[in-house]
Amino acid sequence: MIITDKKRTLIFINVLITCIASSMLATALTTALPAINTDLNIDVITGQWLTSGYSLAMGIMMPLTAFLITRFQTRKLYIASILIFILGLVICVSAPNFYVMMFGRILQASGNGILTSMAQVVLLSIYPPEKRGSIMGWYGLSIGAAPVIAPTLAGILVDSCGWRMIFYVAIAIMIVSLFFALKVFDNVLDTAKKKFDVLSFVLSAFAFGGITLGVGNISKSGISHPNTYIPLIVGVITAVIFVFRQLKLSQPFLELRILKQKDYTLSVIGSMLLYFVMMGSSIIMPLYVQNIMGCSATTSGIVTLPGSLMMAIISPFAGKIYDKLGIKRLFVVGSAVMCISNIGMFLIGMNTPLAVAALLNVIRCLSIGCLMMPLVTWGMSKIGGNTAHGTALLTSLRTIAGAIGSAVFVGIMTIVGEKSTPIHGLNITFISMAMVSFVMLLISLFGVKENKNKLS
Repeated sequence: MIITDKKRTLIFINVLITCIASSMLATALTTALPAINTDLNIDVITGQWLTSGYSLAMGIMMPLTAFLITRFQTRKLYIASILIFILGLVICVSAPNFYVMMFGRILQASGNGILTSMAQVVLLSIYPPEKRGSIMGWYGLSIGAAPVIAPTLAGILVDSCGWRMIFYVAIAIMIVSLFFALKVFDNVLDTAKKKFDVLSFVLSAFAFGGITLGVGNISKSGISHPNTYIPLIVGVITAVIFVFRQLKLSQPFLELRILKQKDYTLSVIGSMLLYFVMMGSSIIMPLYVQNIMGCSATTSGIVTLPGSLMMAIISPFAGKIYDKLGIKRLFVVGSAVMCISNIGMFLIGMNTPLAVAALLNVIRCLSIGCLMMPLVTWGMSKIGGNTAHGTALLTSLRTIAGAIGSAVFVGIMTIVGEKSTPIHGLNITFISMAMVSFVMLLISLFGVKENKNKLS
């Protein structure tokens, strides 16, 4: 269909407003978690599920979005996703306990998963090839900045108005976006009648959900508790069944045969380990500032802001760095720097100034920003025409890895802290992150063979 320049601009603005608001909610609660834990009378391990559970729900939704986008009309799907997101926000605002709030967060993640996937497909479809790079650059920079600023804004809101104000602000923005969408959004993507593989989707949900839930419960219940081993067993069994089913289908729900490509597989593993550490540290840093050092949520946001800004600043240039240096040296240096920053956090004590922790966080975020998109670009360049499946598989697995990372590292800090001191729990948590970073370094040194960037 023919779209005027004015209509394109209006759709772009609408997409931008929606995705900024939804992206902010992915990270905003990292700063607010201590206040939420106190208000809802839950422990740290339970509270972290409000963020890791969000990531888990998004990870489950992402393989599904490819089907939804090609099956349902663009306008209806977009508006329905906004409504789902708003419903999740309303539930969280009025949540009397953790379980109600967790349900609201799952709805938000479901809406956000669809909206985020739709945004890129819509923008690439409505703009001509000569303008796509520019428009996606602005989109990427804006969406990248939203999760960065969110923890700081959340900290200010928590201290001044309470944590529920975070959701009130998001509701207001999303309502504006909803009315905007009703006026400007059109059906800009082609649709086709496709059969939905319900069994594969259910299997993937049980596999991802079971493994993540089981790992998350280890720190709270122990490996021998039914809350741990039952979800793990269910997750592993369904994952095996899911894999065998995909390998037998001529048109699989998720194409797993691309994992035969070594470099793509290494990019997936590297991305998973990166998210494992990144999401864990994003939860641990606010807990360190507020729970261990006894500072306010605003201070917590200020401590983490420089690192987040560094990640946002370096991310748009990461592709150019990749083109210049190639993945080998970038992977090695990024992994090494991340390992060093985590070792630095292992060495801090109660008398260490917060500025030192903030600086170490900047260094860690610099390495994350340098690795995140180059790993994806490198992996995608190796699988030819399977980009859609490759993107869905990598994005889903790294999101799930992030959810597991949050649960694992919060568990380590809590268990060690209870047996020793809170600061010792923090130290052991970050040396554990250093070990994961060291595994990434080994992969980059001995697994990656190319020394310069070559498209294939």
